[in-house]
Amino acid sequence: MMEDPVAALPEAEYRRVWDRFYEDFNFRPSMSSFKWPAIKEPVASVTWSLSALDDDPGYERLDRLVEVVEEGLASCVGPQGTLLALDWQHTSYRFAPQEVGGPGQPAWPLSPYPDGDYYIYLSEDFRHGSFGHPWEESLCLFGEELLDAVSAEVDKVLGSPIRRSGKAVDPA
Repeated sequence: MMEDPVAALPEAEYRRVWDRFYEDFNFRPSMSSFKWPAIKEPVASVTWSLSALDDDPGYERLDRLVEVVEEGLASCVGPQGTLLALDWQHTSYRFAPQEVGGPGQPAWPLSPYPDGDYYIYLSEDFRHGSFGHPWEESLCLFGEELLDAVSAEVDKVLGSPIRRSGKAVDPA
């Protein structure tokens, strides 16, 4: 159990986690659409465009998306598990999802929605997570258990996916 429900990663661990993420996901940060997607999307992954949120004046769809993804991630790590919240070139965190986001609790660090930078949630073993791409305006969710828990609801919020297992989905 963590002492605090949210803790910034110490510098050495920050570097170790990011180095592993770069290697495991072949992370290639870029604003150029010719270099997207910015990660090698895992075999068990689905990526959605976030454009459905462009016309969401009350943020109802965004709020629902965040709720669904957070619940799904929390269910994947169980009651005692922790997640990593990575913000590219900024402070990154380890946190206990069961101890954040509720009344009287600290907020989740970051968001599944990439608000100006790459936002990434990862299970400690890197098997489950999310990758929010701010310039492609996309959200990739990966890991069978997470996809089983959230895909249907995310489809309702964002529409049909743009990629599955890193391959473009025919829009027909």
